[in-house]
Amino acid sequence: MSAVLSGNAPQPKEKQAVSSFARFTLGSRVTPISVEGYRKLARKRLPGMVWAYVDGGADGQVTLADNRNGFQKWRLRQRSLTGISKPVLATRMAGVDVSLPIALAPTGLCGLTRWNGDWAAARAAESAGTRHVLSTGSSWTLEEVAGRTEKDHWYQLYPFGNRAKVGELMQRAEDAGFTALFVTVDVPVRGNREGERETGMGVPLTFTPANVLDAAMRPRWVYELFRHQRAVAIQYAQAGAVGVRAAVMAASEQDRYMQGDLSWDDLMWMRQRWKGKLYVKGVLDAEDAARCVDEIGADGVVVSNHGARQLDHALGSIDALPAIVERIGGRGEVYLDGGVRRGTDVIIALALGAKGVFVGRPYLYGLAVDGERGARNVLDILRDDMVRALILMGCPDVKSLDRSWLIPASSATT
Repeated sequence: MSAVLSGNAPQPKEKQAVSSFARFTLGSRVTPISVEGYRKLARKRLPGMVWAYVDGGADGQVTLADNRNGFQKWRLRQRSLTGISKPVLATRMAGVDVSLPIALAPTGLCGLTRWNGDWAAARAAESAGTRHVLSTGSSWTLEEVAGRTEKDHWYQLYPFGNRAKVGELMQRAEDAGFTALFVTVDVPVRGNREGERETGMGVPLTFTPANVLDAAMRPRWVYELFRHQRAVAIQYAQAGAVGVRAAVMAASEQDRYMQGDLSWDDLMWMRQRWKGKLYVKGVLDAEDAARCVDEIGADGVVVSNHGARQLDHALGSIDALPAIVERIGGRGEVYLDGGVRRGTDVIIALALGAKGVFVGRPYLYGLAVDGERGARNVLDILRDDMVRALILMGCPDVKSLDRSWLIPASSATT
């Protein structure tokens, strides 16, 4: 991607050679050793309205809890005396060889978490040997992110009710070197995210004395907001628009482009236009998954409930996974998005048939705390979690994981 913007060479990546087993301090600061540790620090770094956007879910947040609780339904089989000391994590996701079965999910308005969030996340991913999915709601354009990275990443597309706009974005993604398209189909309308609405984090933003004061208590965040002016979904604004003008344009355009009557014909049209790999993101039903692969010709699906930000009381992602894997069989790739916070969560998802997982909130926590380095550290934590767990399980390779490595929690306790 580095050649996309002439004269804009990729910036050097920060080296992270030390294992997170030993990375307990960074200078004089304590570095978190878990995703939850980053979450706690991120909560302190971000204003309340931004935190509600990053960490909250829809309505009563039942599905948000289910995304995490679903992993508790499984226990890992542990084999002894196997001689396994260096398990293999490398695999292939969306046609790309990756060093671990984890990629970074698309997250809109990433610039609210860190001013350079979109390209910082992409660079963290590629330095860890994996990939990032750039959101349609990104704070940096396709071309800007492409010019600041060395690898070909992936693009997430919201299927606007405007084929001219969709076609334009798809062409720009192809020209910029993005190799896979992830079409999100679970946002025909915006979910009822009460936490965001209560704090003023809606469309448009609502500023009150309380949330202005709350933001003012985080001067670094405020400085970066005004210095870089990247707290906007830039793809929704006209080319060249920045700052307040871009924010106003983006807010007015975003809802207008949501397509409540999105149909299978629209998805087929996208499949016919996009030359690379195409995945449908936001699938929870096995029948829908089969149609995506068998009728549309999608390369696979991402089992996801949009981070529990859309339909509350929908299935947790990990709970929906087994039926979709069984229905699709080997005809398409199945990925999981939602609720992953530890390496053992990744292992459970792979054992249930996922080809890999996507994480969103975890790397946002990392970005909020320590920018690109923080996002990379989160990936290293998950990697080390997986290595440790696979050694303890006696499993030599992530490709060996299947249902035989799992025990239902209900059986384990009887």
